[in-house]
Amino acid sequence: MTKKKDIEILRVTHLRGPNIWTYRPVIEAWLDIGELENFPSNLLPGLYERLTAILPGLIVHRCGVGEHGGFLERLRDGTYAGHILEHVVLELQNLAGMKTGFGKTREIHPDSGLYKMAFRTRQEEVGRAALAAGRDLLMAMIEDRPYDLDATVARLTDMVESLCLGPSTGNIVDAAGVRKIPHIRLTDGNLVQLGHGAAQRRIWTAETEHTSAIAEGIASDKDLTKSLLSSCGVPVPEGQLVKSAAEAWEAAQDIGLPVVLKPYDGNHGRGVSLNLSAEADIAAAYALAAEEGDSSSVIVERFIAGDEHRLLVVGKRMVAAAAGESLWVTGDGNSTVLELCNTQINTDPRRGETEEFPLGLVKPHESGEIILELQRQNLTHASVPADGVKVLIQPNGNVAVDVTDKVHPQVAAMAALAARVVGLDIAGIDLVSSDITRPLEETGGAIIEVNASPGLLAHLKPAVGEPRNVGEAIVEHLFGEASGRMPIVGITGTHGTTMTARLVAWLLQISGRKTGLTCAEGLFVNGRELPLDGLSEWETGERLLLNKNVEAGVFENSARMILAEGLAYDKCAVGVVTDVNGFEALDDFHINSEQRLYNVLRTQVDVVLPSGVAVLNAADPQVVDMADLCDGEVMFYGADEHLAAIAAHRQDGKRVVFQRKDCIVMAHGATEAASLPLSPLVPPEAVLAAIAAGWALGLTPDLIGAGLRTWEASPKKTHH
Repeated sequence: MTKKKDIEILRVTHLRGPNIWTYRPVIEAWLDIGELENFPSNLLPGLYERLTAILPGLIVHRCGVGEHGGFLERLRDGTYAGHILEHVVLELQNLAGMKTGFGKTREIHPDSGLYKMAFRTRQEEVGRAALAAGRDLLMAMIEDRPYDLDATVARLTDMVESLCLGPSTGNIVDAAGVRKIPHIRLTDGNLVQLGHGAAQRRIWTAETEHTSAIAEGIASDKDLTKSLLSSCGVPVPEGQLVKSAAEAWEAAQDIGLPVVLKPYDGNHGRGVSLNLSAEADIAAAYALAAEEGDSSSVIVERFIAGDEHRLLVVGKRMVAAAAGESLWVTGDGNSTVLELCNTQINTDPRRGETEEFPLGLVKPHESGEIILELQRQNLTHASVPADGVKVLIQPNGNVAVDVTDKVHPQVAAMAALAARVVGLDIAGIDLVSSDITRPLEETGGAIIEVNASPGLLAHLKPAVGEPRNVGEAIVEHLFGEASGRMPIVGITGTHGTTMTARLVAWLLQISGRKTGLTCAEGLFVNGRELPLDGLSEWETGERLLLNKNVEAGVFENSARMILAEGLAYDKCAVGVVTDVNGFEALDDFHINSEQRLYNVLRTQVDVVLPSGVAVLNAADPQVVDMADLCDGEVMFYGADEHLAAIAAHRQDGKRVVFQRKDCIVMAHGATEAASLPLSPLVPPEAVLAAIAAGWALGLTPDLIGAGLRTWEASPKKTHH
């Protein structure tokens, strides 16, 4: 069969954790580029011009050259289709709003036309769609056919918006990432776990596991919120609950005109009408508010002059504040109010339909509040204002002007008090004041609402002023100084790894920690076996990370799992590598040499935390070579104290564990810290590795010795 100039995608795998390519999730695709193996890019006439014309953003791809324009240099000089595809896929993801930069392509066998290509993706389905689209785009450019890029980018952008984390949640997750706190997405939505095991915290957009359901209930009951606030001395506008338009007019006269009407249980400012004085306006506003809320009850409140402000309280302090601004249009004598809104307000690039935009589109023909506001000026959306006439569209549209640094300390304290009175750990406090730089009692201002699950976008992307990193404040509130991590031990290789894993888990368990263990024999928490439910090796590992009871985790990781799925965790406290053997069993992954297997197993050492330890077998030269890859400390173990790596390590004053006759010696440089009897029940290498791992975790020699003795006495305890 003659080969064609084509790119065939043979296999696509989502590696969900650290893998042979990088620390982060990637999609790995196996490609057959067929006859294109004989046609690098410089032998495909016009490809360079067509590709750079359709994807001008490729100019910033650095590629192996390491500098701006690096990839285009490679494209001009001649590079292969697999490598070009990698960059096209990354660029499509960037155009869809999912920023990514990492990619690598490697030939599987010389001159075979077979390649493995990996690229970073933040969402699997988007990544797979970008891969398929990238192949079609590249083939169209190679064959000089037209390609509809706009349609592809629009489709991928829709996927990013519906499948990726929303901007508020994304900001909190990114802030956790800066502090190296891991995250696991628990649903297709915005429920996210930050941290692992017992050290975890959960967030759902701007709610946390500390957000009380009772407090949320109080916040949604506007009348109850107000009475609680006023009982604690927080200024609130006086108001009344009414059940009909006639009652509303009566209440308005009692309270004193002008007034505000709003739904009893509304949120996000829907159905609110401000500054009402006429009976007809109040009746219309009553109808709007009753329709917006879940009940027919409506609140009539004294109107407070001033601008609306949204203050974000996290924990016990205000962390950001935004002010509203009035929205006006100016007539030209020809255009309707709707047309003026579209040309004078909606053209603002900060306005849009999705939550990516800090400001919404203004729709005077759909929004009840704007319809009423226009009615009070004897206008509708179809009216044509005279040239130069200013029309008020929204008295307090867009709370999107950052004023965080202007808020008077007493106002900030009042907002924090309001959140505490309601009981919310994260709250959006709506207040009205004519001057936010002065205390509320001086301006006659008041707090009008306390909102649970506040939107963060006005602070992350204010229309005017400095963005505030509110995610950082939320992560600080949840974790304080804590890392969100539990001790994790990862063990890879083929010699005695299951036994080592069981023994390390036992040592951790008797040190008083609830310990999870996933190994070839199953999934255990404190020795109790849990059902596997047909889960893959990776998913079994993730179960330990999700388990709120687990205080330490031990993971036996096979080379096959690292190749097929990646590691289940992002980083570990201790990484154990026993040997580099058995590449013959991995032929289906094109792992056909010890060097290729080394590149798989080194992943376990690559993910050791800077504060952690790599525990390496001194008897295997390839394992010894991994020492240079470790960001943390290295500890060698071996059956013979005269092994070169052990002797050199002791000379450098570092820690080693070795066998001497029927004892196991734990040595720190020249000093022998402890000598423990060798167990007849366990292969010596497994015991050496487990003792080293226990010592790396900070367990004392006495505790390790006790662990070995009790393990002998009751091996079944860690079994089923």
